[in-house]
Amino acid sequence: MTQGPPSTSFPKGHIKVLLLENVHASATEAFRQEGFQVESLTSALKEDELKKKIQDVHILGIRSKTQVSDAALAEGKRLLTLGCFCIGTNQVDLESANRHGVPVFNAPFSNTRSVAELVIAEVVALSRQLGDRSREVHEGKWRKVASGCNEVRGKTLGIVGYGHIGPQVGVLAEAMGMRVGFFDIATKMPMGNNSARRSLDAVLEESDFVTLHVPETPQTKNLIGKAELARMRAGSYLINLSRGTVVDIEALADALTSKHLAGAAVDVFPEEPESNGEGFRSPLQGLANVILTPHIGGSTSEAQESIGREVSTSLIKFVNGGATTGAVNFPQIELTQGPGWHRILNVHRNVPGVLRDINRIVGEAGANIRAQMLATDAAIGYLIMDLESDVSEVVRRDVAKLDTNIRTRILY
Repeated sequence: MTQGPPSTSFPKGHIKVLLLENVHASATEAFRQEGFQVESLTSALKEDELKKKIQDVHILGIRSKTQVSDAALAEGKRLLTLGCFCIGTNQVDLESANRHGVPVFNAPFSNTRSVAELVIAEVVALSRQLGDRSREVHEGKWRKVASGCNEVRGKTLGIVGYGHIGPQVGVLAEAMGMRVGFFDIATKMPMGNNSARRSLDAVLEESDFVTLHVPETPQTKNLIGKAELARMRAGSYLINLSRGTVVDIEALADALTSKHLAGAAVDVFPEEPESNGEGFRSPLQGLANVILTPHIGGSTSEAQESIGREVSTSLIKFVNGGATTGAVNFPQIELTQGPGWHRILNVHRNVPGVLRDINRIVGEAGANIRAQMLATDAAIGYLIMDLESDVSEVVRRDVAKLDTNIRTRILY
């Protein structure tokens, strides 16, 4: 008696998920509801450890500390997709992931409110020198002073980078009675009464508080250095909750020591400890009216729960249906899947003639295509194709044999 075909192309119970750095339980729950196997670790992994663990993993989830290099990705022979449970993705070699056919997803929206609220809290705290007064009272000193302390109402907040977080900061600042100007390299629609400025220099020169919300790129490295700090108004304040490489820390320490700046709040640093409890040193330590925090901008229960849901949803949609909407390094496709059809997912090198070769295979198999969608970038092409079930395995096998193939899988 001939055994029938399996009911699914790959049983969900065989899909292995590895979550690192204490990813929120909302993600673990989402994966387990799908029937996936989940291993969750509280810490980051060094490259050698990751290279061993990733070998039989289908989904990898990280936060900001785990560095996913080309060498690690090369060991992930079964790796389907990778999720950064945070905003940034600079800890992943995105070009390598692209070449290996691994889409990378992140959470660009989920912690924006938490970061925005911390910015506003630090604006008020710096304006009132709360960090210094609190430390003094803890030390048994009573210094009730008003000199150098001001209301934020009527002051100007300058926002550098007006993407996801900047507009929320601007709206909250206006509710406090502040004026808001912003600069972004792209044209952005202002929220509320926020208004665009023509240049970074214009923001620096007119603002009482400057807050940074830009990604880590070669263009933003030391975006705020000695010259930019000199352009800031005497007695103004700098807040950085973006990336540690955006500010020249030594130059900032000099501007604070000379009293050109009245204070600063820094949440991110060029080099950060890999785990809690490790020693940390910075030229900013011990300076007056300087708030230093350990990269906690998005570290609220609400943000982490939302990030867990957002990223796990993207990863599950890709594994179950091939959807790459929201991937940061991959052609983006999302195609509705109908019952009774099998789906071929193919990642290939982006060279001329690939679709012709694939369609030739389909034609020779006598397959009827229900839907087909292709998107490309400079390096790869990503194809979703739904076709009749009786010839789908033959098509998958022959497509995977093409010289241009990076990876091909079938869903049913």
